[in-house]
Amino acid sequence: MIMERVHTLINEGVGCRVLAWEEGEFFYDRTPKFFHKDNLDGLKYDSFCGANVSKYLIAEMPKEGKTIVLVKPCDSYSLNQLCTEHRVNREKVYALGVGCRGKLDVEKLRAMGIKGITAIAEEGDTLTVSTLYGEKKVARKDVLLDKCLCCKGKEHKGVDEVIGESEETSVGDKFETVAKLEAMTPDERFEFWRGELSKCIRCNACRNVCPACSCVKCVFDNPKSGVDNKAAVDDFEENMFHIIRAYHVAGRCTDCGECSRVCPQGIPLHLLNRKMIKDINELYGDYQAGDEIGQRHPLTNYTLSDNEPSIIHERGGAQS
Repeated sequence: MIMERVHTLINEGVGCRVLAWEEGEFFYDRTPKFFHKDNLDGLKYDSFCGANVSKYLIAEMPKEGKTIVLVKPCDSYSLNQLCTEHRVNREKVYALGVGCRGKLDVEKLRAMGIKGITAIAEEGDTLTVSTLYGEKKVARKDVLLDKCLCCKGKEHKGVDEVIGESEETSVGDKFETVAKLEAMTPDERFEFWRGELSKCIRCNACRNVCPACSCVKCVFDNPKSGVDNKAAVDDFEENMFHIIRAYHVAGRCTDCGECSRVCPQGIPLHLLNRKMIKDINELYGDYQAGDEIGQRHPLTNYTLSDNEPSIIHERGGAQS
């Protein structure tokens, strides 16, 4: 159904290219890719298309013609935020919302001790995992990507049309883990983050995939900064890289979870961003970045009733 619609849109001249996913090295590896009219056969959309493709539109903006982009509900927030920041020209994009019932994380199957995976078949809420050693039955909900467990909902925001049904996959309060960190002593929190950030190999995967990290030149690539090393030489650099990045995207992060999804070391980087989101909500009222194009986030939208943290404030809402 999706492929038929994509072919129709291309043939009708709605767009001259399509941004979606292709099969990678493994059957469960879906990689963002631009497709053109003569090579649409390689386009994939299934339960392994967890990658947020919105950031890849930035490089296409100078090109002629519209880009048709397939967006899941969570991706639509990132697309809107990029349009708000004038990194993507909405008039040059045709956003085709595609249904989503959560994406699968093969690493969770491996964590269950399932090895030698050769195929995965879906039957409703059950997965049949074929391996070199036989078949295993697994509940689909148990192998969803972590970011899907904090889904923002099944509604696409600001797309041109929607095809297919979506499901909400949230299983609890997305700030639960942040609250646990806040309940720690300062020393305990420091030890937690030192333990996590010490794993960082400065591969820059989190930065490169993040839709909010869209600077043409990153400060961490500047040889004059003193911190442009491929790998951090000490714990100060590890801390600084991730803390500065979290501050850089504060108020703009849509909580898409891509940073944690792509981290090869399994660092829960999204928790830094989610802590910022929680603070913004408590200090200025609930806010969702990318909810609509053109909205100003609380950190750039001063009002006389704003809280002034560290001077006088009341968590949970602004006071006069």
